[in-house]
Amino acid sequence: MGNQLDRITHLNYSELPTGDPSGLEKDELRVGVAYFFSDEEEEVDDRTPSDCGFTKDHSPTEEEGPFSVSEVEYSAFCSQECIFSKLRENEDLNVYAAKTLLTMCKPGDLLELVGTAQAPHWVIYAHDDQVIHLHKGGEIRKDSLLEVSGGRRGRIVNSRYRFRPLPPDLVMQNAVGHVGLRREEICWTNSESFAAWCRFGKREFKAGGEAHSAEQQYFLKVHLSGSGVHTLVFRSLEDMIRERRRVDASGILKELSLVNGGKD
Repeated sequence: MGNQLDRITHLNYSELPTGDPSGLEKDELRVGVAYFFSDEEEEVDDRTPSDCGFTKDHSPTEEEGPFSVSEVEYSAFCSQECIFSKLRENEDLNVYAAKTLLTMCKPGDLLELVGTAQAPHWVIYAHDDQVIHLHKGGEIRKDSLLEVSGGRRGRIVNSRYRFRPLPPDLVMQNAVGHVGLRREEICWTNSESFAAWCRFGKREFKAGGEAHSAEQQYFLKVHLSGSGVHTLVFRSLEDMIRERRRVDASGILKELSLVNGGKD
């Protein structure tokens, strides 16, 4: 395996290996050494709920919500283990206005801001109305949720990924410790990967943080109403996240590189 110490001494702080929450480490260190940033984050502007594709559920005031939005549903597996689930039949996918969402959050919560035909923007809730996130400009920042949300609504997605979460104080330590990093220092390709890494501490969320092997594959199942389930296969969690977000942003399912003939 070579000298593992020599392999990590040249890395900067943001790429040092992160301990698995389970306390079980693999024999082989899986550290990403190639920094790159993808400008895939959507522009944020001021729009009304209807402009963003939201429809109002029964509720006394416009600000309270909840709202529903038409969106693609997914489940994902690493080999046979389910690691991600976004299925309306299993969870409440309603979203809320930012002001309402603030009353529901605790420090360390994972939040997802969504809109129709947009890649979702993920943030870590800090305190008051402050969140820490990978900004579309290529910087990890601490900003007001009300400003970051723009016209979008949001929800708490602590359980979207099935990994064991870190304690809230460690989630906040991960997030706060990276505020101010800029494009050349960032080893996450989108806001979701950064926020999920803060909460779960998994190297797989980092660019190049996972060793590719023939034995390990990721399966993304795209659930389409009335037309079955489309399955895609990926070699890394990072690749799977990027493709899923591309589908969310484009809304065009026919562009997917479908496997298994398209239906299960």
